[in-house]
Amino acid sequence: MKKHIIEQSIILYSISKWLLISSLIGIVIGAIVTVFLTILQAAEDSRELLSFNYYYTLPFAFMFTVWLVKTFAPNAKGHGTEKVIEAIHKRHGQIDVIIIPVKLLATVVTIFSGGSVGKEGPGAQIGAGAASFIADLFKFSKENRKVLVICGISAGFASVFGTPISGAIFGVEVLIVGIIMYNVLLPSFISGFAAFTTARFLGMDYTYFNMRFSQSIDLEFTLIFQVVLAGIFFGIVSDFLITFLKKSEFAFSKIKINVYLKAFLGGLILIGLTLIFGEAYLGLGLETINTSFFSDASIAAEIPWYAFLLKTVFTSLTLAAGGSGGVLTPIFFVGSTSGNLFATMIGDHFAFFSAIGFVSVLAGAANAPIAATIMAVELFGVEIAPYAAISCVISFLMTGHRSVFPSQILKMKKSDLLNVHMGEDIDHTTVDISDENKMKFFKLQKKILSRARKKKHEPKD
Repeated sequence: MKKHIIEQSIILYSISKWLLISSLIGIVIGAIVTVFLTILQAAEDSRELLSFNYYYTLPFAFMFTVWLVKTFAPNAKGHGTEKVIEAIHKRHGQIDVIIIPVKLLATVVTIFSGGSVGKEGPGAQIGAGAASFIADLFKFSKENRKVLVICGISAGFASVFGTPISGAIFGVEVLIVGIIMYNVLLPSFISGFAAFTTARFLGMDYTYFNMRFSQSIDLEFTLIFQVVLAGIFFGIVSDFLITFLKKSEFAFSKIKINVYLKAFLGGLILIGLTLIFGEAYLGLGLETINTSFFSDASIAAEIPWYAFLLKTVFTSLTLAAGGSGGVLTPIFFVGSTSGNLFATMIGDHFAFFSAIGFVSVLAGAANAPIAATIMAVELFGVEIAPYAAISCVISFLMTGHRSVFPSQILKMKKSDLLNVHMGEDIDHTTVDISDENKMKFFKLQKKILSRARKKKHEPKD
């Protein structure tokens, strides 16, 4: 009995400790991220002061961000979240505090000029950097610093998107594919909620889409079948996005010219594409995302079928040329517009499939089906939950063993017919198919084709 009481007392102490620490971390990060978002909004509003189109500044903005990051904080390069995941797995969450101002300024400049990136990656990296600094300031152990930095990710996402539950889950789920780190769930939830509450207290407004799908869409077999097909489609879209981002970065790295000239060239290419296709694919692209959530077919028709392809191209070029910002907002753009395309192909439920695509491409591209499903509930209402869950999990599986965050550690295989070398980061994971499994697949394929031919030749009544 005495041992039992001691055990419960120690657990209570641990809970109390992390309630206090993670609350303070969340409040600090919520305040910092609010400053970041306020500056970002002011920068976007100041575009009107220019006597020319704001996107003409892209080449110079990219040159500046390349110089800024290269000179002061090389780990601030790219879309932010990836570097935080790498720091957690390889350096126990050790992040240089200089990343906070550098990432903030580089992202503001990139988005001001029209760079096709998001604000959540920088928010997560700023949050993680602040958490790492606090851990070092108070001389926390390496393991505790790691927990604090994970709290920083969760707080950053929660305060940027206004989704405290999915933000907290995302900060944990995004680290290791196939494993949830239960020991950091409580600190992540508390820090995420504290950051969200702080941001709201300081005046941040968030957009939620209460579409009340249950009133317009009945639960029926046909719709469930369409959602399954949609999950497969969004998995293919996610795979395309990941592949294009990676190939673009590789292609730019092979261009043997001065890094600043390369950044200038990338900006010129984006200006050319903007003059051809318009400004919809620059910056955050929130207006297009919002348009996709209308059920009216005439409004949905305003979004070109190739919108998700162009957003992928714009984002890939922005990051490859040296722009700074996150990839999740572009993922939401790609998801919602590809969802609009899917709805157009089946001829119905435009807002519904745009919402499903919004979260399903996140699930596939970031390997985060649980956080994506919860985000669907937080943003769109509880009625969408069963449909979102089906599509998110299928998209997650269909994407394969790839990710927009190549430092994720892989701890599961997505099919028992594959031989996957687990325990390494996704970028260095190899996937093999044994001769035996190849034979199983071909036999299954042959059996399906045989049944299809037999059914085709059966006499009709």
